[in-house]
Amino acid sequence: MMNALGDPQTLLVLGGSSEIGLATARRLVRSRVETVHLAGRPSPALDAAAAELRGLGAQVHVHDFDAAAVDTHETVLGKIFAEGDIDVALLAFGVLGDQEQGEREPMAAAAVAQVNYLGAVTSSLVCAQALRRQGHGALVVLSSVAGERARRSNFIYGSTKAGLDAFAQGLGDALHGSGARVMVVRPGFVRTRMTEGMPEAPLATTADAVAEAVVTGLRRGSETVWVPGALRYVMSGLRHVPRAVFRKLPV
Repeated sequence: MMNALGDPQTLLVLGGSSEIGLATARRLVRSRVETVHLAGRPSPALDAAAAELRGLGAQVHVHDFDAAAVDTHETVLGKIFAEGDIDVALLAFGVLGDQEQGEREPMAAAAVAQVNYLGAVTSSLVCAQALRRQGHGALVVLSSVAGERARRSNFIYGSTKAGLDAFAQGLGDALHGSGARVMVVRPGFVRTRMTEGMPEAPLATTADAVAEAVVTGLRRGSETVWVPGALRYVMSGLRHVPRAVFRKLPV
């Protein structure tokens, strides 16, 4: 439950070993969050994230959660919400996939969609229902500028983020007036393990910068957050570039 100052005190991170998720959790723990639920597949990275947050003074609960196992989400997440109110639920999981492999092997593309879209849809709906019942709380959905316009180089990943972004906006509208809300975060290229070795795109950012933008957006009650903010204007322009021209751009 939020404290008298309106600061969140409980956080759920879906994708508990996510670098952006952990960076956000660090900031929120330092600014009054007392309890953190990390939901993810068992791994040394998940254990290390839990240990780090406990070292910062948080009570940390680790839950076995597989984004791709959509038939388990109601049960797993239902048990977490049954332990007490969640002030912020952060959907931080996702896979980049291999574009070339996905084009050759349709099931590889389906695996990306299973996590990034289907898994996000089911887990978001479970969280939204719980937040509605609480009458308060925010669902933060990590989208991507890759979903703003499909690019030849990563249209499989980009299409999953486009679908997720549209879904999250609609879910936010569905929650309007309930006391719960959705905040969509659209980062550009983020320097993380997932993008290691890839050529950086212009306006590249970091997990810490995304985390700072998330915390600021929560405080402001934002519905959409771009990271960095200049991408809002860049993508506004790119959306209107004729397709024949866009196809030739080095993006």
